[in-house]
Amino acid sequence: MSLSSSTSVKLSRLQSATDHADYQSILIVDDDSVARALLTQYIGEIGGFKLEFAGSQAEATLLLQHDIQRYFCAVVNYSLPDAPHGEAVQAIGAAGLPAIVLTDSSEERVLGKIRGQHVVDYVLKNGVHQIEHVAYIIGRLRENRTKKILVVDDSRCYRLYLTALLDRYFYTTLQASDGVEAMEVLAAHPDLTLVLTDINMPRLDGFGLIAEIRQRYRREDLAIIGVSDSSQTGMSARILKAGGNDFLPKPFEQEEFYCRVTQNTNMIGYVRQIRDSANIDFLTGVYNRRHLFDIGGKLYANARRGNINLAASLIDADHFKRINDTHGHQVGDLALKAIANRLTSALRTGDVVARYGGEEFVCLAVLKQPGDAGLVFERVRREIESLRLEVGGATIPITASLGVTTMLDDNFEAMLRRADEAVYLAKKGGRNRVVEV
Repeated sequence: MSLSSSTSVKLSRLQSATDHADYQSILIVDDDSVARALLTQYIGEIGGFKLEFAGSQAEATLLLQHDIQRYFCAVVNYSLPDAPHGEAVQAIGAAGLPAIVLTDSSEERVLGKIRGQHVVDYVLKNGVHQIEHVAYIIGRLRENRTKKILVVDDSRCYRLYLTALLDRYFYTTLQASDGVEAMEVLAAHPDLTLVLTDINMPRLDGFGLIAEIRQRYRREDLAIIGVSDSSQTGMSARILKAGGNDFLPKPFEQEEFYCRVTQNTNMIGYVRQIRDSANIDFLTGVYNRRHLFDIGGKLYANARRGNINLAASLIDADHFKRINDTHGHQVGDLALKAIANRLTSALRTGDVVARYGGEEFVCLAVLKQPGDAGLVFERVRREIESLRLEVGGATIPITASLGVTTMLDDNFEAMLRRADEAVYLAKKGGRNRVVEV
């Protein structure tokens, strides 16, 4: 059995960057060997998960008795030999494990019973493409953990209801009781993906909130779904014309809710991916040289105004040619990825890590005091030195020479040239050291 090219492309977009040691398990509860084989292939395509199998409710119960926290979710056949009427779905839900249900039946009686179990989703088991969709749902659930959604409603009960629905799909949720509070939350969380807002609220209503948001964010930067009573004539058009991306009438079906939320968060995600592809180095996943000069110029200007203390460091991997010549360019690529990951983890979230070219990286750090630069980048040097690349039974040590400066000079480019001069001194002095000038 092989995956079609279209399927491979679709699922590869959801591939995990998770370290192997952090893989979670997915519990597959199904006695159908063909479905199990397909799920193995498709979930393997998105990567990042281990699979555990049970062919009956009894087998699943035994697995759930030991460390249920290891599971990300479960995929459960509605009808099993020892649980023909959805008993396994109910048992897994009672254990607190999110479940995706497979069913051969399209009868409303069965589907209604599945919906009543508060599962993540259900998939009709009527074709290979539907099994593929299970893997797609799992990949989306994993991505949803990185997506923030703000729920705005003056009714606490309704906020909690919407938040509970979103939590079931693994979204990160925030709440606000009106438009004024929502703008405060947005200021603290500018990386929001979606705002779900009621229209009728005190202080600042939904239309006022949409207008405020659209002064700062375009439709493709932050999605807004307006939620309001469907009996109000023309409400959908009014929300869309005011700047909303979508409209959700009250009351709504939960499936419609999830479809609209998913479509809007996916749209924002696709736009962000396109933008990232222009700014991110393909190999290492850190910023590329073009984006470095864009964001670096802004930080430099801020430092010139005296608002921040900026340090620039140029990091050059030691003896990198030797690694390529001895072990091959693929191993050299692994070394660059490892250095990039270590730089990212060693610095703060707001600092900038970029690939400058070849085996060179640039880090820009905002410091509390200019004198902290040496300490910060000495810690970075030690983090790189602790790397050990295991390849073919051989251990490859990795070190780097770092040039650091807090001198602003005439412009950002001159600051980088000064850091480059410091790298030369670090190499000349014996490598694997920090030189600050």
